[in-house]
Amino acid sequence: MGGYPLQLSRIASRRRLYVALLATGLLFAALLTRLAYIQLVKGDELRRKAEESWRREVPFAARRGEIVDRNGVKLAYNISSPTVLAIPAQVRDPRETARRLAPVLDMTEERLHELLTKRESIVRLQPGGRKISLEKARQVREMALPGIVVAEDNKRHYPFGSLAAHVLGFTGIDNQGLTGVELQYDELLRGIGGSVSYLSDAAGRQMPGAGERFRPPKDGLTLQLTLDRTIQAIVERELDQAVLQYEPDRALAIAMDPRTGEVLAMASRPTYEPDRYRDYDPEIYNRNLPIWMTYEPGSTFKIITLAAALEEGKVDLKREFFFDPGAIEVGGARLRCWKKGGHGSQTFLEVVENSCNPGFVVLGQRLGKDLLFKYIEDFGFGKKTGIDLKGEENGILFRRERVGPVELATTSFGQGVSVTPIQQITAVSAAINGGRLYRPYVAKAWIHPETGRVVAENEPQFVRQVISPETSAKIREALESVVANGTGGNAFLEGYRVGGKTGTAQKAAGGRYLPNEHIVSFIGFAPADDPRIIVYVAVDNPKGIQFGGVVAAPVVRNILADALPYLGVAPRQGQLEKKLRFGETPTVTVPNLVGKTVSDLYEDLNMNFRLASSGKGDIVIRQAPAAGARVPKGSVIRIYLGDEDDGSGKSRPSPRGSA
Repeated sequence: MGGYPLQLSRIASRRRLYVALLATGLLFAALLTRLAYIQLVKGDELRRKAEESWRREVPFAARRGEIVDRNGVKLAYNISSPTVLAIPAQVRDPRETARRLAPVLDMTEERLHELLTKRESIVRLQPGGRKISLEKARQVREMALPGIVVAEDNKRHYPFGSLAAHVLGFTGIDNQGLTGVELQYDELLRGIGGSVSYLSDAAGRQMPGAGERFRPPKDGLTLQLTLDRTIQAIVERELDQAVLQYEPDRALAIAMDPRTGEVLAMASRPTYEPDRYRDYDPEIYNRNLPIWMTYEPGSTFKIITLAAALEEGKVDLKREFFFDPGAIEVGGARLRCWKKGGHGSQTFLEVVENSCNPGFVVLGQRLGKDLLFKYIEDFGFGKKTGIDLKGEENGILFRRERVGPVELATTSFGQGVSVTPIQQITAVSAAINGGRLYRPYVAKAWIHPETGRVVAENEPQFVRQVISPETSAKIREALESVVANGTGGNAFLEGYRVGGKTGTAQKAAGGRYLPNEHIVSFIGFAPADDPRIIVYVAVDNPKGIQFGGVVAAPVVRNILADALPYLGVAPRQGQLEKKLRFGETPTVTVPNLVGKTVSDLYEDLNMNFRLASSGKGDIVIRQAPAAGARVPKGSVIRIYLGDEDDGSGKSRPSPRGSA
C-alpha cells in the first residue's frame, strides 16, 4: 500500500512537466509567429521608422515666387544668400571651430562656442550665419570644418527700392510674408522647402558608407500684379513733387482701370524701402493709406449725390436753374457755400462746375435720406471693397435712423461721412464706366516659375449695376465740364478730354473741425468719352494754399499727361474749350505753313505766334510744331526754309504736303 502514493506523485509530476512543456511550446510558437509577423509583415515599415530616427536633415529653402507687374517686369525676386548650419555631434573641436568662424560671421567666439555645443541635431549659427554673402559662404566652405555646413538659402530683393512698397510689402528672416501681397499670398509664394538627409549614429555622427538623400524644394508660384511699373513710377514721381512742394503730413494716390477694377498704381507718403524696413517706424510700413486711411471726402463725394439725382430724374442739369445766395438754412443750421456771397443764379450744371454746396443740399433734399443712402450704399460706401490687401477699413456712414435734415444736407456734399480712398475711386469708377461697380484687385495671375504657364487668373469681379449707362454718360459730360469750365481747371489737359472733381475737406479731431487743417483731393479720368484710366490724389494738410483744385488737380493732370500716351490713348476730338481765368494764356491751333513763301507769311500770319527761321530760301519746307498742334498763344513756330529746287534733282515738297 505504501507504493501507491509514490505512484500518484510520479503521475502528477509528469503531468506538470507535460503542461510546462506544452506552455513552453506554445510560448515559443507565439514568439516565432510574432517574429515572423514583425519580419515579414511589419519589417519594411519598422525599418523605415528606424531609418528615419537615424536620419538627419539639412534643409534647403524653396525659392520664393517672384512678383512681376502686368507686363512681366520683376518687382520682387530672390537672390542667393546662403546660411551656415552646425551639426554639433560632428564638430571635433568646438573651441577651434568657433575661433576660425568668428571673424567671418562677425560673431563672438563665446556665442559661437555656445551654439556649437548645444545638444541638438542641427543648429543655425545666427545671426551672423543667416543669409550671408556669397564671398563669406566661399570662405566658410574653404575652411572645411567638420560639422559645419553651408546650406543654400535666399533673401528677398526689391530692385526698384520704395516703388509700390505698400502694395508689395516685405518678408521676414525666414522668407515669410509680413505685409502687402507678400503676406496676402504668402502660401502660394513661399513654395515647399527641400533637404539633404543622411544616416547618423546615436551620437549624431554620419554612418560610414551611408549615402545621402536629396529632396528637391518646390519653388513658389510667380505672382503677376495688375500694377504697371511705368504708371506706378509716374504716380510716385508726381506724388513726391507734391510732397516736396507742400510738405503735407501724408499723401496718397491711386490709379485704376475703371472698366475692370484693376489697380494700375497705388502709393503712400511717407514710404519706405522693403529691403530696409527695419530702419523705418512700423506705422509707416504697416499703414497702406489708400486702403487704411478714413476721412471726410469733401466735394469729390458730390459725384455720388449727382449720380443719384440724375438716375432718379430729380434734376435737369442744363435747363433747370438754382440761385445761390452764399448759404442755405437747414434744420436751424446755416450751411455756407465756399464762395462768399454765393454764385447767384446758375444752372445745375454750373452748380456742379462751381461745386456749390447749397445746390447739392437741394439735390439731397429732393432725393430724401432713404433714396440718397440707398445709392451711397449701392456705390459701396460703409463697407470694405474687398480688395485683396490686408488692412482695409470700412469707413463710417450715418445710421439712417439718426439722419435728420442737417445730416442729410451735409452728407449731400461730402461732410459728416468717412470714406477710404479705395472706396472713393471704386465708386466714381462705377459712376463713369456705364454704372457697373467692380471689386478692385491687385493680383492678376499666377504663373508656373519653370514653364511660364498661367496656373490661375483673376477676372474682373462685377458686383452690381448701380446706375444706367445713360446716367453715367451725363455724369462724364458734367465732370468734363468741371475741368473745362469749373473748379477743376488745373487738371485740363490739351488734346485730351479730362473729367474730374475737386475736394477740400476740413479735418476733424476731438469732435470738432480744425480751422486750418484740410485734406485736399482731386479725382480725374480720361478720355471723358471712353475712360481708360482714373486717378485719385489726396494730400493731407498741405502747407500754404489748401484747395483741391490748386494742390491735387495739377498732380492728376501731370499723371494723365504721361500715362495716356503710354497707354496708347490718342488725343480726342470734340474737347471742350477751357474757360480762361484772369492771367491764363489761351490755347490756339498751329496752322500749316509748309509750302508757303516768306511773303505769304507776312500777309497771312496773324499775331497768335512768333516765328523763328532756319535755312536759306523763300519756301517753308518744314515746321515745328506740326500743323494742328495745340499750343499757348504767342508760342514760337520754327520754320525751315529752302528753294523749290535745291540742286540735287529733288523737287521741294508739295505746298499741300504734310509737315
